[in-house]
Amino acid sequence: MADTGFIPVNEPLLDGNEKRYLDECVDTGWISSVGPFVRRFEEMFAGYVGCRHAVAVTNGTTALEASVRALGIGEGDEVIIPSFTIISCAAAVVRNSAVPVVVDCDPVTWNMDVSKIEECVTERTKAIMAVHIYGLPVDMDPLLDVAKRHGLFVIEDCAQAIGLRYKGRMCGAMGDISTFSFYPNKHVTTGEGGMILMDDDSLAKRCESFRDLCFKPGERFVHDELGWNLRMTNMQAALGVAQLERLEEHLERKRRIGRIYQEALGGMEGLQLPPPRMDYAENLYWVFGVVLDDSMEMDAKGAMAALREKGVGTRPFFWPMHEQPVLRDMGFFEGESLLVSERIARRGFYLPSGLGTPLEQIAAAAEVVKELF
Repeated sequence: MADTGFIPVNEPLLDGNEKRYLDECVDTGWISSVGPFVRRFEEMFAGYVGCRHAVAVTNGTTALEASVRALGIGEGDEVIIPSFTIISCAAAVVRNSAVPVVVDCDPVTWNMDVSKIEECVTERTKAIMAVHIYGLPVDMDPLLDVAKRHGLFVIEDCAQAIGLRYKGRMCGAMGDISTFSFYPNKHVTTGEGGMILMDDDSLAKRCESFRDLCFKPGERFVHDELGWNLRMTNMQAALGVAQLERLEEHLERKRRIGRIYQEALGGMEGLQLPPPRMDYAENLYWVFGVVLDDSMEMDAKGAMAALREKGVGTRPFFWPMHEQPVLRDMGFFEGESLLVSERIARRGFYLPSGLGTPLEQIAAAAEVVKELF
């Protein structure tokens, strides 16, 4: 195999109107959170997903925190979340003085196991946070049914699911409120940035107020609530507009990356690959994850180190929320054991999947994996 140099786990793709729009920001002086690209990006993104309102913010983490607050979730309330997710999900609950309640994940899709949600519902439960993981959506219909029967809010975390559909419905348009991230490894990037989407007018006004320090209308420096400075800059939004213009191309490229790995690694013993599709969705392959079989002596750490020595970058799977030291120290999840999340956290990792990574490097990375295993 020819030497391709080190293959990073992610490279963004910035070959559209990004530079042109950034130049426009500089030339006009609109570089802060006040500028035409912010509203343009919000309107384009809301229209794409199919929601009435969009509120651009600093990142996906703050989008989650403001969303939980906007729904009125607070002290003593419970929010059901997957254990297998990024800590931002639990942090958004805890920072609003609420209690995260975790469910295990499905061993095939790695999304939250919706069959385990209802047993977690109590009189204190206020919401379910559906986090779409790694390229496949949560099985939403059963989740929405539980939420409807118990009068619960649904928060969709779509950080990894821009453009992903569930039974033809766009992820981000099924819950009461949804959040997105535009970190450099996402299908649309603004460097850092996030978005909150909703249909409800009052929720939109609350999120807009929280984003801008809760300045009181007509009395700017008087505040009835504490908000945040979550404002996205016009320059970030300019990047987002340029990226959104190319989104369908980006999604097709992600699927192509997935096909390269599936064709190269399919059928290998000891290596679980993500399913190309479920009966409710086609995999968008935000990243291409693999899980090592228990029969293999090597765990994820060992495999990642071996691949790095061979010039292939990787990244570990999420570490479960119920095993997070900071959350354990706060008194959460005492005695909790969720075997699927624990297993794939120790035996799973993902391979180079960036939009800007040349496809020949993706193929080369797949060959290195084949050689190693």
